[in-house]
Amino acid sequence: MTPAEIKIKRTDAILAELIPEALSSLNDARLRELDVIEVRCSRGKSDAKVYLDPHHYSEEERRIFLKQIRKARPIIEDYCMKDQGWFRSPTLEFVFDDHFQKTQQIEELFKKISKERHGKGTSDES
Repeated sequence: MTPAEIKIKRTDAILAELIPEALSSLNDARLRELDVIEVRCSRGKSDAKVYLDPHHYSEEERRIFLKQIRKARPIIEDYCMKDQGWFRSPTLEFVFDDHFQKTQQIEELFKKISKERHGKGTSDES
């Protein structure tokens, strides 16, 4: 791993700690309940994508959360910047991470296929 990659990973880790702190300091109780799964900074650390846990929020609830968090983005960035003494903070982009749900759906499909194959295999042997 190069020194530049190490710096980016370090910034990712710092932001992953600071963003939940910043969210907990907001007045909006709905935003305080959001969980940050991961943060990924761009190569130049000017932008960062913040992955949020979707829990079991509906699409409408997610849309509302994203709208509210976009309004609070400057406050969150300012919090991170002041806490670390940075000249500027990466521009944060918030998205809900659906990878876990997609993985679960794929696993369910594999289980279903396995059951169907296993069911066919037992009937052929009889």
